[in-house]
This record gives sequence, structure tokens and C-alpha cells, in this order.
Amino acid sequence: MIKKLWDFGWGLYRKHEEGINYLIFGFLAFVLNYILYFIFADAIAMHYMAATGLSWVLTVVFAYWTNRTFVFKSQNKEKASVLREFISFIGARVATEVLELALMYVMVDLCSVNDKISKLVCQVLVILANYVLSKIWIFKDTTKKAG
Repeated sequence: MIKKLWDFGWGLYRKHEEGINYLIFGFLAFVLNYILYFIFADAIAMHYMAATGLSWVLTVVFAYWTNRTFVFKSQNKEKASVLREFISFIGARVATEVLELALMYVMVDLCSVNDKISKLVCQVLVILANYVLSKIWIFKDTTKKAG
């Protein structure tokens, strides 16, 4: 019984490995971003916009490494290819960070929504946008297909 459950679970994971790994590492990036935001916004008393920006910078480094290594399993080894991939990743993340900053401004300053709740809503939207951009643009031709 346990072996059948294990085999079923493992088969399900292998079938949806990329999506599951993205959810796992996306969740870890979300947690890291949120913890850093709380540290910067509350413990250090940074303005929420500065805290959002700084938490983003640190989280993007983590996200690039995990997306490249564990999610999309990029096979790029040449320096020029890796640099293009990294620049594309940063460009996409800059675009979604601008989206996050704009949404934070609208929600917090214009709509008076709590900044922590706003941050949560923004993170969900950003994680979804980041997956789509990574899948269709950044890692589209550079990944090893799961077999």
C-alpha cells in the first residue's frame, strides 16, 4: 500500500516536475521576500517602498539560481548564453517589480489597504507573472526536457 502511494506520488511529481518545483521555489522566494520586507519595514523602519525594493533585489538573486538550477534546469554553459539568460531574467523581474511597486502604491497610498495585505496580494500576482515570463521567454529554449 505504501509503495503504491509512493509510486503514485513520485509518478505525479515526475509528470508535473517543473510546475511543482516552481511552486516550491516560488513559495520559498515568497517567504524570503516577505521576511526580508518585514525586517526592512518593521525592524529597520524603512519606508515600505524602499523595503519592497531591497527585499526584491535579494530575492531575485535567490530566484535566478533556483529557477535556473531546479525548475527549468537550464543547460546553458557558455558565458555569453548564461549572461543573456541572466539579463533576460533580471529584465523580466524588473518589469514585475515595477508592477509590484505600482500596485503597492495604488493599494497602500490610494486605497488605504494595509501594507502587509497589499504585499501578499502583490506577491501572488508577481509569482504568476514571473512563471509565465520564465517559461515563455527566459528559459524557453535552454531547458532539458524532463523524461
